[in-house]
Amino acid sequence: MTFQHLSVEQLKTLLDEQDVILLDTRDEASYQAGHIDGASRLDDRSVSNIVNNTDKASTVVVVCYHGHSSQGAASYLADQGFSDVYSLDGGYTAWASSNHD
Repeated sequence: MTFQHLSVEQLKTLLDEQDVILLDTRDEASYQAGHIDGASRLDDRSVSNIVNNTDKASTVVVVCYHGHSSQGAASYLADQGFSDVYSLDGGYTAWASSNHD
């Protein structure tokens, strides 16, 4: 399985149209300073819980700082059986600069 790339505008549309699980891979301080509404932190402590307790058919979007490390996390989730996984291009930086938050 593989993941797909998603632009900020595509994410905005997706959030308006359906339920999305948003996972933020940034460090705790950055997450606390600002994150996309509804996002949960994805880290070493939470990943097994997410993998084991989330419907694999859920739409999952992984967010990081600039859209690089989220690709690794999205790939991992796809490898774990998630079928609708995205990485946000430009990351939280692009989201915040687009004034969507």
